[in-house]
Amino acid sequence: MKMRRGGRADCRMERKTVEKYRRMHMKSLCLKLSSIIPKEHRITSKNVLTLNESLDQAISYIKKLKERIENLKQRRLTWAMRATNGVTVGFQLPILEVRHRDMDLEILLISRVSKRFMFHEVINVLAEEGADVVNASFSTVGDKIFHTIHSKAFSSRIGLEASRVSERLKDLVQ
Repeated sequence: MKMRRGGRADCRMERKTVEKYRRMHMKSLCLKLSSIIPKEHRITSKNVLTLNESLDQAISYIKKLKERIENLKQRRLTWAMRATNGVTVGFQLPILEVRHRDMDLEILLISRVSKRFMFHEVINVLAEEGADVVNASFSTVGDKIFHTIHSKAFSSRIGLEASRVSERLKDLVQ
């Protein structure tokens, strides 16, 4: 039974079209989600993943990132507690710690507020050594400044030489 305007047939066609666009939009979002998961975090080596596999991998990758963030927060808190509770006896500021893992480089720098150095020079050293700064932050606790810099190598072929970066940064902040 077809009606002219505003009838069931028009309504059914409109719903089909809306549903078709909704499915297309969901498919593009799922493809976008699976494309941002790094290859080294993929569980299977298949080129084509089902929607469920793609979502499972995204979930596990997000969980790993959450765990890493929690570990980094815990390490930062431990450093802050050490530096503020008088446990820094035997430590002379500035403290520079460079951690290197795969293509990532993490720099923790603790200095006194009174000790001035040019933060942009630290960024320049990283750029000269082949690293892109992904994230840089600082916080002030008492008379100490905690700098945290996360960087990644420009190129996977070239990589980063953490010992060289560490030496250059020590020369800079001392």
